[in-house]
Amino acid sequence: MLAAMAAAATAPGTTTVIEHAEVGHWLRPRPVAALYGVGPATAGKLRTYGLYTIGDIADTPAPTLVRLFGAAMGRALHAHAHGQDPRTVQAQPIAKSLGADRNFAHDVLGEVEHRRAILDLAQEVAARLRDGKQAASALALSVRYADGTSSTRSRTLPEASAHTHTLTSAAYELYDLLGLQRARVRGISLRAQDLRPATRASLQLTLDPADDRALAVEAVADLARARYGPGAIRPATLAVSTNRTSPGIPDAEALLPALPPPERNHP
Repeated sequence: MLAAMAAAATAPGTTTVIEHAEVGHWLRPRPVAALYGVGPATAGKLRTYGLYTIGDIADTPAPTLVRLFGAAMGRALHAHAHGQDPRTVQAQPIAKSLGADRNFAHDVLGEVEHRRAILDLAQEVAARLRDGKQAASALALSVRYADGTSSTRSRTLPEASAHTHTLTSAAYELYDLLGLQRARVRGISLRAQDLRPATRASLQLTLDPADDRALAVEAVADLARARYGPGAIRPATLAVSTNRTSPGIPDAEALLPALPPPERNHP
């Protein structure tokens, strides 16, 4: 927070150094609009209550700010006015999006194969998000046809997520929105958008035991991937061998070598 505020107040080609003991001295005389997280509407409301500088906010008791601006905003204003920001520093800029695609060697008309490809894409994208400790706030599904045209549907997720079940469900819904009627599909791509650090993603608690089981299976699958490589554990749908297996989706026989033989500790 302090680095962002100092950069905004620093002329090009110059450097601002704020010593730890000088944080309060540097913050207090600055206008409320300069405080991190304060937009025009909040700044106007602060001035309405006679708070014109960051020092004025710092001198206001936290309970008063909570009563005026709500719990989350009130606590954030009080902490920021005292130079406190609990967020971790991101040393590298986080990517804005992450995606994967599957191309078919021939025209694919069947919905079953389309959904198998989407499931495979969601598995890959979700795993890559979790490996990178990221979460997606939006999802986009694109379908490319034999004539070279394509259709895309996207939506914002209710909450940022990197969980396979959530991304798969959203991807299936986007596919249904396309309303394909025996379309000659040559490729499908799935892209996770508006990424953010996983630490900033919330998890909505539910009372559905199926959700708990899905998360438990996902954790086990991540451990298996880390030890044995991609494809160690996959949904049964992707392990079914068909006569028209899409490129990038292995048959069951192709998955077997990825798993080591069981250890035998008994005679």
